[in-house]
Amino acid sequence: MVKMFRALMAVVLVVMLVIAGWVGLWLNQALDLRTATVDVSIEPGTSPRGVAQEVVDSGVNTSPALLYWWFRLSGQARQIKAGSYELAAGTTPRSLLGMLTRGEEALKSVTLVEGWSFKQVRAALLKEEHLTHDSQALEASLIMEKLGQAGHHPEGRFYPDTYTFAKGSSDLKVLARALRAMDHHLQDAWAQRVSTLPLKSPAELLTLASIVEKETGRASDRPMVAAVFANRLRLGMPLQTDPTVIYGLGDKFDGNLRRRDLQADTPWNTYTRTGLPPTPIAMPGKAALLAAAQPATSRALYFVARGDGSSQFSDTLDAHNRAVNTYQRGR
Repeated sequence: MVKMFRALMAVVLVVMLVIAGWVGLWLNQALDLRTATVDVSIEPGTSPRGVAQEVVDSGVNTSPALLYWWFRLSGQARQIKAGSYELAAGTTPRSLLGMLTRGEEALKSVTLVEGWSFKQVRAALLKEEHLTHDSQALEASLIMEKLGQAGHHPEGRFYPDTYTFAKGSSDLKVLARALRAMDHHLQDAWAQRVSTLPLKSPAELLTLASIVEKETGRASDRPMVAAVFANRLRLGMPLQTDPTVIYGLGDKFDGNLRRRDLQADTPWNTYTRTGLPPTPIAMPGKAALLAAAQPATSRALYFVARGDGSSQFSDTLDAHNRAVNTYQRGR
């Protein structure tokens, strides 16, 4: 009887060693993915068994029961984090669990460019296939309401930058982050404004910065461009800046700005109206915000493009006309 018991125990031990060896091999063997990469989305509150099933349902050829028991026996089942994950070739059960417990989500990114309008921002978000387009059917006013900015115009209110997000994230979350970023950079620029700045609020600074952003061909010219507009505001002169007119024309603008366009009055036509337009016309970047807050010390009231991206600045109309003849008319 003793010999039989010992023999049985030996068999059990061998079986256990075989199983342990097989499990060890399985844990470090690449999972069979049905596609080149597999996207796995784990919702908050999903049980370990549910996570295992979701992995299989998403496109992994393995046993959900094996995955579940691996999660349980590892002692880390409760540490699995909700999120969007991307499984690539070579992912093993062991590395999968590490990914899930560390919350290594598959992040994508979208870039919002300096000088873009809100319309362009919306178009860029709509093209991003990994976002959930919760704002697609919403009017701009309702988008701002959902972002906690009811009654505020969206133009210029979002900071141009590259934003990362997990697959399936709402585009409203990206907009919320861009909104907070702009608020931060705007307040920072406002705190650094010069005492002589002819602006009454951060909102006016944002509007001026948006014009500086659209009017500047060379980065080093921003403080001088800002100085021209600040000087004009002090004197009550019309800003006479084409980008505001183009913005006011909206979809009517065909790429060619005509004399009649300059004479067609809209709230954004700075040829027919003095002062700042009612809203920004684009998203200014950090450099434009700081230039608007700290214009160069200058008496310049005019500038004209030189044709190489830079501008020629003039204090008087006569000097400006000569610059126009030189750089625009070739005289």
